[in-house]
Amino acid sequence: MFKKRNWVVIMIAGILFTTAASGQNLEDEWNDFLHYTKIGRLDLAKGYAQAVLQREPDPVKLLELSEKNPAGYAILVKVSETAADTELTELTKKILEVIETGKFIRRADPKTIVQEVNRLMVSNARGKLLAVERLQNAGEYAIMYMLDAMQETTDEDELSNLIWGLSQIGRSSVRPLVSALQTNDIAIKAEIIKALGKIAYPQALAYLKYIVESDNSDELRSLATESIKQIDPAAINVSAAQLFFRLAENYYYHIQSLAPAEDADFANIWFWDTEKNRLYREEVDKKYFHELMAMRSCEWALKADPQFATAIGLWQASFFKAESAGKQMPKYFGAAHPKASVYATTIGPEYLHQALARAVRDNNAYVALGVIEALATTAGEKSLLYRIGTVQPLVQALTFDDKAVRYSAAIAIAAAGPTENFAESSLVTKNLAEALAHNARNITEKTNDWNGELADSYALRSAQVMLKLAETKNQVIDLSLAGNILIDATKDSRPEIQVLAGRILARLKSPEAQRSIAKMALEETNDMTVRITAFDSLAISAKFNARLLENESIDAIYALVSSRQINPELRTAAAAAFGALNLPSDKVKNLILDQGRT
Repeated sequence: MFKKRNWVVIMIAGILFTTAASGQNLEDEWNDFLHYTKIGRLDLAKGYAQAVLQREPDPVKLLELSEKNPAGYAILVKVSETAADTELTELTKKILEVIETGKFIRRADPKTIVQEVNRLMVSNARGKLLAVERLQNAGEYAIMYMLDAMQETTDEDELSNLIWGLSQIGRSSVRPLVSALQTNDIAIKAEIIKALGKIAYPQALAYLKYIVESDNSDELRSLATESIKQIDPAAINVSAAQLFFRLAENYYYHIQSLAPAEDADFANIWFWDTEKNRLYREEVDKKYFHELMAMRSCEWALKADPQFATAIGLWQASFFKAESAGKQMPKYFGAAHPKASVYATTIGPEYLHQALARAVRDNNAYVALGVIEALATTAGEKSLLYRIGTVQPLVQALTFDDKAVRYSAAIAIAAAGPTENFAESSLVTKNLAEALAHNARNITEKTNDWNGELADSYALRSAQVMLKLAETKNQVIDLSLAGNILIDATKDSRPEIQVLAGRILARLKSPEAQRSIAKMALEETNDMTVRITAFDSLAISAKFNARLLENESIDAIYALVSSRQINPELRTAAAAAFGALNLPSDKVKNLILDQGRT
């Protein structure tokens, strides 16, 4: 009965909605959506929400409707933040997204902005206030047109109004304004400097101090000093390079006050066109906007002081962090712009360690991995174990949360062939062994950062670097700590890992090591190449460590040597190993007698 009654209610509601919706326009459907949401008739509210969205309404028109009923709009915001009805919540979010798009379209519309700039220039006091209010809504988009007007007008009153308005736009105007400081028009530049002081936002400090330190004009340097005092008097005693570096760090760590506007799905980076003598912007993805701005701030730090080396490490970390967003780099980079890894392999170990120290401190695996791989390519032992104060960033990376970072750090250190002991050397072996033990077949966690292909790659790289350590008889990295893992690797499903494990074990003075090589060589299910190279490794083991095999294994090898039914190459390899074992005369005697004919 209950289910039937519910079904009837739903059917009636649908009929009522269909009847009510027929012949309605967008405004009617919007108002009904608000009404039924307010009184709690969620079934009808959802129907009208769907009707609004199905119209694909003009975002600006929907924005205007929302502005007619602020209380209704507030209710929708509350609904979007709750989960009382999941379907209504999602529909409401979509409608609010359309409204946000309308806000952006209206505030960024060039025609509207130019109209308000013109109104600002020629209006009375009330008109000026209204124009400024609308230009404040336009935010950063207004600055370009206001500066254009300032350059074009010859009327003192119009210019005065524009100058007044420039400092009224607020925080969002700072990014385009500091970019416009590159203008060669001293009069305009002076007004920008004064406006930045009145806006009093710290983001401008570095740019103003740069003028104090480097501009040729005494007047501009004096104005910049006064503007700095309005914002933060203490900044007078800080270099421009240091202020730019602070700004870069604030961007790198996504300080909220530096975030771009929320009503667009992109952010703007502002530039100054010296030929056209005007601002222009590049739209970039929000996912790496902060990192791109951190890079630009580091570049300005180096312009201010070419010796300010810490900016290099932060720039490199910012570039890797930008790439971690997984987005194509912005258009202003240009088609031939190298990747972060290219710069990383050329800037030098000192700056890479700065970036690595930051990545380890922040637990940023992508940045850490990129830096370590660059260090492994270019740095030697001294450079790899570089200290920043009392900290060795690469050694710290041996205990990083991310396994790829740990393994790469261990491989980098091992590949350098360290000759000086250090306390964490056992961690190198531990990570190499752990990497070797991974196999695509035993991977249970598959993410963008770790998968079967990476597991196999690290296993192979680990084995290769351990072989190098073994062959060079490295005294710092103790491979015997990885003995059990290496023995297990002789039974691995990957032939290349088996071969490398055997060659490494051949250099370890351990009965278990030599015996595991012999078992690999004798195992008939192994690939023929694996068995032949295992006998080669057994011969090497015997030469370095003498005979450590048990009689059972020796007899099995003898059976292969004396057999005429096996692969000739395998028999030759077994014979070489048998000879290298330097067996007692009674074992060799049988070999001689068994082949003889009487």
